[in-house]
Amino acid sequence: MLRDTGNRRQPDLAIDGHMELGLTSFAETIPAAGEKGISHSERLRQVVDEIVLAEQVGLDVYGLGEHHRPDFASSSPVVALAAAAGRTSKIRLFPAVSVLSTDDPVRVFQQYATLDAVSNGRAELLVGRGSFIESFPLFGFSLNDYDELFTEKLDLLLAIRDNEKVTWSGTFRTPLEGSGVYPRLDRPLPIRVGVGGTPQSIVRAATRGLPVALAIIGGEPDRFRSLTTLYTRTLEESGFDPDLYPLSVHAHGLVADDDDEAAEIFYPSYAAAMTRLGRERGWPPMTKDQFEWMRSEQGSLVLGDPETVAAKILRWKEILGIERFELHVSVGTMPPEKVLRSIELFGTKVGPIVRQA
Repeated sequence: MLRDTGNRRQPDLAIDGHMELGLTSFAETIPAAGEKGISHSERLRQVVDEIVLAEQVGLDVYGLGEHHRPDFASSSPVVALAAAAGRTSKIRLFPAVSVLSTDDPVRVFQQYATLDAVSNGRAELLVGRGSFIESFPLFGFSLNDYDELFTEKLDLLLAIRDNEKVTWSGTFRTPLEGSGVYPRLDRPLPIRVGVGGTPQSIVRAATRGLPVALAIIGGEPDRFRSLTTLYTRTLEESGFDPDLYPLSVHAHGLVADDDDEAAEIFYPSYAAAMTRLGRERGWPPMTKDQFEWMRSEQGSLVLGDPETVAAKILRWKEILGIERFELHVSVGTMPPEKVLRSIELFGTKVGPIVRQA
């Protein structure tokens, strides 16, 4: 379905008006303390199995991140998503995120347009600047151009989406002079922008009439209310109808049969992953007290039994006005059977509570 916003024909990201639920993964290979990790190959095969199960239990979407470091296996998410598309028929698939700053918008569009075609219209494109910087030296870009790279490439990506033949020039890429970019689709490719909490990112997306996905991975989710208000106001000031631009949230968590079991399963791998990443970024090690606060009603972890998880999602819907929630289940390496059980409960138990509410 296409919606006419007055400025640009906006792809409809909603299925049938219900609250959408989905999963995200970075294909992590970070083991808990004292545990053995798994190979990149095995983890990617697990991801495909997760997507198949997610569809079976009624979830709407699955997103796979792009990273270029040894503790994440998914440097090319579109390939894994295409493999999953061949084993599914309904669930929609997207990168979480595609690091547009260090990629070629022409190639990104071609890859996800191809995924959309072979999956019968089930691809979405979530783009962002990424939460890690390894791709900048890997692909020959300077961190000094961090913000400018993303802005320029986002505008080129939108031009490609909206025009079969593109004439364009910029700073970081050779010009295009009436160049055709293929394949073309029966609809505009749905594009969202992933944001981590900066007002500038919100404004950039809203002025271009793009839906946003908020990554809430720490602190109090209530503080994002000001960003959602800014997003709505900027959409209106830019001539767009906010009702046509669904907000989504991505957060860490796990569903288990009871709250204490969820915490017991999740904490070892989560603490190992966050402590390891914290050493790179100057954060203190993860503590149990900090973890306990994060899984409280005010915290950012969506963790517990189905009723607890559903209540937190519905609270965020009320506070932030979100229309999609994406649960990032395995932050570190967890036993695959625990991850699959979480997906099962999320789809069969949490989903009905949220949608009926």
